[in-house]
Amino acid sequence: SGNGMRYERFGPYQTVRPDPQAIWKPSLPATDWQEADVTFQRISADKGKWQFKRHLPEKWLMHWGHLSFWTRLTSFKHTGIFPEQSLQWEFMQEKIKKIQRPISVLNLFGYTGIATVAAAEAGAKVTHVDASKPTIAWARENQAASKLDDKPIRWILDDAVKFVEREIRRGSSYDAIIMDPPVYGHGPTGQIWKFSEDFPKLFGNVVKLLSPNPVFIIVNAYAISSSALMLGNVMGDLLKNGTVEVGELCLQESISKRLLSTGIYARWSK
Repeated sequence: SGNGMRYERFGPYQTVRPDPQAIWKPSLPATDWQEADVTFQRISADKGKWQFKRHLPEKWLMHWGHLSFWTRLTSFKHTGIFPEQSLQWEFMQEKIKKIQRPISVLNLFGYTGIATVAAAEAGAKVTHVDASKPTIAWARENQAASKLDDKPIRWILDDAVKFVEREIRRGSSYDAIIMDPPVYGHGPTGQIWKFSEDFPKLFGNVVKLLSPNPVFIIVNAYAISSSALMLGNVMGDLLKNGTVEVGELCLQESISKRLLSTGIYARWSK
């Protein structure tokens, strides 16, 4: 990483894309960076295009443990995979496997569904909620790629805030909840999401959906101008029993071992 960019390998392919936090000098020479298969060129604040040095397939398969999932290059620089989330996948799988009873998990803002598939593989019944129809289709492809079509996953195309409000009225409950709320977003019918304004209220409602014997809550946040302490304080307001952990999500450079922060998280567990 460096000079506002990050250089990564996803399976057999090497990518370069912007990262505003990487304001330091690169540890690798420019000749190494020039060997990347594809580089993301930003056109505006939220748009760009990939410049290909070599041909890449439309999508390719990657693996974590027993799971498999598809990688794609999107027009907003993402690949559908956040490798730093593997620590959360490990955490939830360990918690789910330790409980000797059926576990219901709610995954809000579920994106490409790797957390959903990881929870299902561990034995949970999962409700996956996202406001993007193409993203849910991608997540279902990841379920199929992991050969978990027989697992109980409920796919919901909906605005997360509205879905949670309806679940409260229905009297629904969940043993564990995962949340990856964006800084800004839009629901399927135009609802506007702003993290600093909407997250505290949503989290207050999410807590109302916890079962009498909850197992964990995980909140991840990306590209926000707040610290992990903020997430921990919001959790601490409403969850008095159990343990709250907070921290940064990071990737480590393979050469210099320097850490690149990618986001923040807070998680509560019994």
